[in-house]
Amino acid sequence: MWPEADFREIRAFLLLSEELHFARTAERLGLTPARVSQMLRSLEAKVGGRLFDRSSRRVRLTPAGEQLRSEIERPYRELQDVLAHARQAASEVAGTLRIGLYSLLSGGPHMTEIVRTFKARHPSCAVELINIGYERSYREALRAGDVEMLATRLPLAASEVTIGPVLSREERVVLLATEDPLAGRDSISYEDLADRVVSDVPAFPRDVMDAFVPPVTPRGRTLRRIANHSAEDTMMRVALGEQVHPTVRSFLIHHSHPGVVSVPIRDLPPSETALVWLTANRRPRIDAFARAAADVIEHTELGRS
Repeated sequence: MWPEADFREIRAFLLLSEELHFARTAERLGLTPARVSQMLRSLEAKVGGRLFDRSSRRVRLTPAGEQLRSEIERPYRELQDVLAHARQAASEVAGTLRIGLYSLLSGGPHMTEIVRTFKARHPSCAVELINIGYERSYREALRAGDVEMLATRLPLAASEVTIGPVLSREERVVLLATEDPLAGRDSISYEDLADRVVSDVPAFPRDVMDAFVPPVTPRGRTLRRIANHSAEDTMMRVALGEQVHPTVRSFLIHHSHPGVVSVPIRDLPPSETALVWLTANRRPRIDAFARAAADVIEHTELGRS
């Protein structure tokens, strides 16, 4: 048994058995003739005998070399085919791409078009949109492999995560009960919510939650938090006057309630969502979906801003 199977040596042997010329073999391999000679000596040491007779005028196979070529050439070519097929399979955009969303809001207004564009380009790959919900850390769902990509709020301070195309960028509003004293205003400052009860989702990463619903006002006054377990839970609590909910305007498109109104927050920056994935888990279908998303967004108002 050989101590090692070096396929570079086998390739050099087979090429030299074709060319019977060290310089031409070295040129095909992109090596020096001295390196080819070294590889051949190594292979001969493993075989236990000379494979070529070499002189200043000619190179020819020995009987042992002829036997080795006849026995190894076919399995070597078959192995090359297997490796080529493996490379093709590894680079193919196929299977099922699982994308997690904690709500429809995180996917932005163009997710349907992005999925359609991706599937038109890659019909062998299905897309499954998975509602992570409010009860589970969607960052942990990503790490556990339950989803391969996430549509999530930014900022996301996770060094192992790649942040891809931005999916949405929206101005901030606060949801209030219709009878709330602030409900009739054209806009409010975040300071106006001091001492109010606001939303908290304990399963969300703290950096994401604190950016979306700041825990203190600009003057440093603390807002009380109450855990929300779903969008419906949030809307009911707001309608009953138990809390207010800083969010984005499109929240009311997906989750309306007759007892709830929205008022713009003039001093909070816009909130963005984006596609993210584990950097170490990058796959062809992830790259392909990110490209589809970027191409779709490029032709929207968001892409032109």
